[in-house]
Amino acid sequence: MSIGAAILGCSGPILTAEERTFFRRVKPWGFILFKRNVETPDQVRTLVDALRDTVGRADAPVLIDQEGGRVQRLGPPHWGRYPPGRAFGDLAGNDPLVRREITRLGARLMAHDLAALGINVDCVPVLDVPDPNGHEIIGDRAYGRTHEEVALLGRAAAEGLIAGGVLPVIKHIPGHGRAMSDSHLELPVVDASYEDLDARDFPPFRVLSDMPMAMTAHVIYSAIDKKRPATTSKKVMRRVIRGAIGFDGLVMSDDLSMKALSGDFRERAESSRAAGCDVVLHCNGGMAEMKAVVAGAGELKGRAAARAKAALARIAKTPEPFDAAEGRARLDAAFEGKFAA
Repeated sequence: MSIGAAILGCSGPILTAEERTFFRRVKPWGFILFKRNVETPDQVRTLVDALRDTVGRADAPVLIDQEGGRVQRLGPPHWGRYPPGRAFGDLAGNDPLVRREITRLGARLMAHDLAALGINVDCVPVLDVPDPNGHEIIGDRAYGRTHEEVALLGRAAAEGLIAGGVLPVIKHIPGHGRAMSDSHLELPVVDASYEDLDARDFPPFRVLSDMPMAMTAHVIYSAIDKKRPATTSKKVMRRVIRGAIGFDGLVMSDDLSMKALSGDFRERAESSRAAGCDVVLHCNGGMAEMKAVVAGAGELKGRAAARAKAALARIAKTPEPFDAAEGRARLDAAFEGKFAA
């Protein structure tokens, strides 16, 4: 059975007849959910089951962006609120291991929420090291202000997800923190030297290079490739992501519908795959765009298919024992109830 090298969204809380037919035909590797797809726990479980049914794979990845703070697709009244990454880094106390423990706990709670719905991939942790003058699109989504803090707490978050049976996605490789604009709206250009990037931006990704999945940054790094953002740059992929960082897991693009990218959607998918992305991501559920993306993405095969298989093999068959009520109480106590539902 051929599998399309794409991760796709859908338009609402239930699949339309057209979506069912399309997904059955093109068999994307996975799917991604957004707030428009979320109403109640039972509804989400039904949607997740329906998505997997269309491709005939019980382990098909279903992704979500559940970071906490500004980026949280599941929330009250059915799910708890979670702090943004920076809140974990700003916890009071001199012992960084306490911050690490609470960060892992927060991710373990998220994994508990997601696994109960059948969602098996979370696009966390954000490993971008923020620049004081950079655009606020990263801002408090970052776990700290230094690459050491980001790496320490990013690994804690990734470990918490894995312990709960959910795969983490490290993002936005090789680093979005210096960007002076929002890649959702325009193409950022970072003019830092390679040496500066290697000293501050790449280290968190290098520390977590053993993770199963990574998401690219739609950012130009002029010291490496003056013309193409990381997502569509063979130079960035080979020299940095696979080279200096040493990441050998599955690389997925960030959303191809973001305005940082140019060309039509087939071209965007083709360029991303040609650069070395194993799979491409399209989020908005627009049918015409998805058809073009699938045509450009092609089939998941060769080394990309092997990486995809290896990533899914990392999902824990038996999550670590966990008392969610006790864990939630500990998290709320750590933040003095600030993020309680």
